[in-house]
Amino acid sequence: MASVPNGVRASSLDARWITTRRGSAEGDCVEVAPLTDGGIAVRNSRDPDGPALVYTRSEVRAFLAGAKDGEFDHLL
Repeated sequence: MASVPNGVRASSLDARWITTRRGSAEGDCVEVAPLTDGGIAVRNSRDPDGPALVYTRSEVRAFLAGAKDGEFDHLL
């Protein structure tokens, strides 16, 4: 199966988008969706028709591990 390219219009994906329960009432959320090719798409909830970034499961796993370890805490 062909992989989904980065920058594809998020609303064109046949995907079930998941939003964090920790998002704000103003819609400041990042949404993610599993894709049929095994990838994981990410979009800005305030721009559901905007571009989606697509990552492999391995890339998302590495990012989540870094976030859990506090590697990105300095950004906030």
